[in-house]
Amino acid sequence: MGSEKEDKAAETVIIGNYIEMEKDEGKPKSIKTTISNLFWHGGSVYDAWFSCSSNQVAQVLLTLPYSFSQLGILSGVLFQVFYGLMGSWTAYLISALYVEYRTRKEREKVDFRNHVIQWFEVLDGLLGKHWRNVGLAFNCTFLLFGSVIQLIACASNIYYINDNLDKRTWTYIFGACCATTVFIPSFHNYRIWSFIGLVMTTYTAWYLTIGSLLHGQVEGVKHSGPTKLVLYFTGATNILYTFGGHAVTVEIMHAMWKPQKFKAIYLLATLYVLTLTLPSATAVYWAFGDLLLDHANAFSLLPRSPFRDMAVILMLIHQFITFGFACTPLYFVWEKAIGMHECKSLCKRAAARLPVVVPIWFLAIIFPFFGPINSTVGSLLVSFTVYIIPALAHMFTFRSAASRENAVEQPPKFIGRWAGTYSVNVFVVGWVLVVGFGFGGWASMLNFIHQIDTFGLFTKCYQCPPPSLAPPQPVNAAAPLPPPAGMLKLTNHRPHNL
Repeated sequence: MGSEKEDKAAETVIIGNYIEMEKDEGKPKSIKTTISNLFWHGGSVYDAWFSCSSNQVAQVLLTLPYSFSQLGILSGVLFQVFYGLMGSWTAYLISALYVEYRTRKEREKVDFRNHVIQWFEVLDGLLGKHWRNVGLAFNCTFLLFGSVIQLIACASNIYYINDNLDKRTWTYIFGACCATTVFIPSFHNYRIWSFIGLVMTTYTAWYLTIGSLLHGQVEGVKHSGPTKLVLYFTGATNILYTFGGHAVTVEIMHAMWKPQKFKAIYLLATLYVLTLTLPSATAVYWAFGDLLLDHANAFSLLPRSPFRDMAVILMLIHQFITFGFACTPLYFVWEKAIGMHECKSLCKRAAARLPVVVPIWFLAIIFPFFGPINSTVGSLLVSFTVYIIPALAHMFTFRSAASRENAVEQPPKFIGRWAGTYSVNVFVVGWVLVVGFGFGGWASMLNFIHQIDTFGLFTKCYQCPPPSLAPPQPVNAAAPLPPPAGMLKLTNHRPHNL
């Protein structure tokens, strides 16, 4: 009974001021307020679920068939389920640490009314500045490259609708478009965007599934995977990246009216995402087989149709939304660094955020390797940010008997309470360190370096189809003049992939 009372008291401490500040209970609601709450100002359990589901897969949906061609269907399915469950577990650990940190701070009368709690602050409050610095470095670098990947995906996708411009030029254009996310204040304001993003992902996934089945298998299709260890572990780390989207978990929780209810949300979001990724990746690989090894973007193999164009357009909008998801925590960090985080002027905050977009724009132009960059980011950054650091932080936070006894949230019975939680955490750290970071890092870096050697940095049109041959000249036509010597090098096109 005493434990139940303590839990209820802690719950009251966690959500008390936050509900009062955000919901404005007891105040009359105008039509403007009602519309704002409906489309803009979210914080419910459903909003968090939409955010997690929408943010978790994004453009990786288009690269999972590529991973299946590297792994084979059996390994691809098993890795998706395995990493989906592992990602849900570490999201639960992050949520437990957030609730622990916030409860302690609010008992000290700290007011978060105009402050968004972030992961590095949780580590700082629970474990000290060294943990904060490590968490900040990994989290910011991951979110930076996560934003880069969304920008690369935008350029890659639009090219399959309009190839009059090369992918690098499209990157310039979409970089400017994505910069408008500076005007979205926080994750409270993603209510309608999260819902739209999930609808778009669902449509695209089922288009890939049904479109591939209706297309049928290409002539002479082969399903050779897995053939090389390098490709196998590259594909595995791409899936590791797929279910590592909770670098923004703390910010999503902080946007909730009752953040202690987050515990099962990520797991439910993962289960829904699996209903999209497993059928789509399997169907596309069944239809095109080993051709996917040279086509990281599934759109490049499906024939053009109104349905495919619609899927491309919807994914473009969704990638804009996901860019905002990945970039918003970076905006918060930058605001805090320059002392603008508690500024109430939206325009001033938006202007202050613009410098964050510039390096993202630049990196997307340097490394436009759609597909291989996912695996590299997954092995080197996601492995620590999403899996290893949360598991270690949970073990160190609750290493003493007193801290375990006074914890705001006790581990679930089915996992074996503290002993079971510790065992699972040790397994997560060991597996991800060896398989994800070790083998995955080795394979992904080899593949990434090969892309640089093959295409070069700042490549104008990564994995674009080779130019069509010119029609034969009539016999009596005058022979064309040879191009100037300086142009020969420019017309020597590189091979379009591995």
